[in-house]
Amino acid sequence: MFHGVEMPVWALVLLVGFAAVTFASHFLFPSVRWFFRRRAEKVVARLNERLQTPIQPFKLMRRYDMVQRLRYDTEVLRAVAEAAAQEGVPEAVAHEWAERYAREIVPSFSTFAYFGFAIRLARWINGLFYDVRVGRLDPGLAKVERDAAVVFVMNHRSNMDYMLVTVLAADRTALSYAVGEWARVWPLSKLIKALGAYFIRRKSRDALYRKVLARYVRMATDAGVTQAVFPEGGLSLDGRVAPPKMGILKYIIEGHDLSLRDVVFVPVALNYDRVMEDRVLIAAGQAGERKFRASVWTVFGFVLRMAWQKLFGRFRRFGRAAVSFGAPVSMRDWPGSVEELAEGLMARIADEVPVLPVPLAAWALSKGPGDLAVLAARAGDQARVLEGLEALQARELARREAGIWAVVPGQEALVAFYAASVAHLLDGSAPQAALEAVAPDQEAASAEA
Repeated sequence: MFHGVEMPVWALVLLVGFAAVTFASHFLFPSVRWFFRRRAEKVVARLNERLQTPIQPFKLMRRYDMVQRLRYDTEVLRAVAEAAAQEGVPEAVAHEWAERYAREIVPSFSTFAYFGFAIRLARWINGLFYDVRVGRLDPGLAKVERDAAVVFVMNHRSNMDYMLVTVLAADRTALSYAVGEWARVWPLSKLIKALGAYFIRRKSRDALYRKVLARYVRMATDAGVTQAVFPEGGLSLDGRVAPPKMGILKYIIEGHDLSLRDVVFVPVALNYDRVMEDRVLIAAGQAGERKFRASVWTVFGFVLRMAWQKLFGRFRRFGRAAVSFGAPVSMRDWPGSVEELAEGLMARIADEVPVLPVPLAAWALSKGPGDLAVLAARAGDQARVLEGLEALQARELARREAGIWAVVPGQEALVAFYAASVAHLLDGSAPQAALEAVAPDQEAASAEA
């Protein structure tokens, strides 16, 4: 019993290794996880003291637990049985489909990644490319109930929208975005999930998938998670605010018990002096399909060119980017249907679109060539029109000959793209009145981010 046993060194190493892993998994790792979880809870508690809308416990759940909760949801199980019967497969197979959908959708929010890394990175990128401004901040935002489920409803102008709104809302809450399939590319998908975003397949007709997605959105809404959605369903291809699609808003609203928690929608309008993807979006619009031809190498080349210009001091920012936050809409006070709510929110967003120099000058040019006095008379603001004209000239979209400004031949579509973002505010109305209603005096009244 007490005799020695000979064994190869490699076997001894394996034995000690397995013993160490077993000890760590049963005794050490749980203690370490508990220690760091306690520290994380204290950090979140301090954050919630300064946030207007606190981070909800649902958002902080372990991703595995959230996936399991969604996977075994009563309505999801019912949808699994229906999918199995419809497709003629065992329920176990359909259940695996549901689990795969749940893992695809559910985020893995990290407080450190969001507030410690992402906010700083987004603020740096915003400042690198734009002069960021708040167009209007409705005073009603300060009166939103602290435990309400807040949903930021936005027009979609650029992929920079995420960074702009995230930074400007950072002192109020942590946003959970509904993002499209473009963000599922590794390693970008890992970062986006860590920031609390959830993926959606916008064109999926799979009933089981849509049920899993609907149940996740409902759980998040019921728990009071602050969400950010783009009802247009994609980037604007022509610069205009597009009609809403009902899917995500229906998931948020239908079946929610307002007696337990109110749902408050905040219309958010964004506009830019220059949209990074403008030529790609226009090409897709002219082709009549949402297939963007910008490859990874195109994006890499753009970043490399910007870095080169920055290195040699030739880089110029893209002008202004502005965000306006409109009057909140409480579901408890809304008398109409989901469709009427969606249309009403998009109408409010359209009314709040900031009138920036480049869109204003583009709109004035779209009415025909003219000298500065003529264009300023059309637009009602000479200083802003001149600033916009100079920016268009720098991009070789407009030129001045003998004192007359005109669109450079062949660039009409690009100028029209920017003009369309504010045309609904300026067409058929007194320009100065529209400017005062939408963007009173962004130089003086807007807060620089």
